[in-house]
Amino acid sequence: MAILNITYAGLSADFPLESGLNLTDGDVRRIAVEVVRAGGVRGMTFAQLSDNAFDHYVVDRFTGPAGERRIYLRPKVPFGGRRSA
Repeated sequence: MAILNITYAGLSADFPLESGLNLTDGDVRRIAVEVVRAGGVRGMTFAQLSDNAFDHYVVDRFTGPAGERRIYLRPKVPFGGRRSA
């Protein structure tokens, strides 16, 4: 089991994944679209969410101190990288 944390439209919420192992970034994005559309993420329901809403989002994976698997789906941020001239 893994926890998927989705950040969208200024909101952030967790969704438990029965199987968070071996999911590709594309799988994570597709699952996120489906559960957000269906209202499966507490406080985050966007029924008209487009299929490509998370296409340019970053997928981060971490293992917590107790061994729990965490997957974060978040927008790219404008800081932390090199600026091009």
